[in-house]
Amino acid sequence: MPLRLGDLVPNFNADTTQGRINFYTWQGDKWVVLFSHPADFTPVCTTELGRLAVHQPFFTERNVKLLAHSCDKLQDHVDWVNDIKSYCLDIPGAFPYPIISDPTRDLAVKLDMIDEHNKNSETHGKTVRALYIIDPSHRLRLSMQYPASTGRNVDELLRVLDSLQLVDRIPQIATPANWTPGEKVMILPEVSDREAENLFPGGVDKVSMPSGITYVRTTTRYNIKSKL
Repeated sequence: MPLRLGDLVPNFNADTTQGRINFYTWQGDKWVVLFSHPADFTPVCTTELGRLAVHQPFFTERNVKLLAHSCDKLQDHVDWVNDIKSYCLDIPGAFPYPIISDPTRDLAVKLDMIDEHNKNSETHGKTVRALYIIDPSHRLRLSMQYPASTGRNVDELLRVLDSLQLVDRIPQIATPANWTPGEKVMILPEVSDREAENLFPGGVDKVSMPSGITYVRTTTRYNIKSKL
């Protein structure tokens, strides 16, 4: 079944570089960034795992765990981690997060990273470049697929996590294009002016549009405790 935003991510058991895990148990009450790779010893993926390892503390402070997935054997993962640490010398201490071993690609199929029909195709197997953000209730909150030629942007992952966690706390808002924490947010159209003023006292800015419809309202006062 296709995995869509809001769906429950299925539980699974898997062998990793940090031992065998049951996903739901391992996740606990944390958010998870699960990111997959078609194979070990690939240059772009090496940089991704390295940068994410370096930025691990920024994910931890957001209550987020990192979990990598690669369609190779566990021993290859161990050797690859040594290469990654050799290449990314700014990784402090031990490699900080587990890498799932999935040489049969069965888990990649279960997680809708590749279809069953093409799971043994080397060409299609290279497309296993999915990234999922999963909330503590095991729901899929973001899905991205990257081509093999384009590395992921760690700063964007942190920005998206900040947005998702903020709108979970204040469901009456959404974050605009290029938003970063502290910048103005959008108040949803279904929120009445009165409710908006109660939520963000003295901090609601309305934008006049040629259409005459007032649907763009912003605020920077979203860290103030609501009166509601």
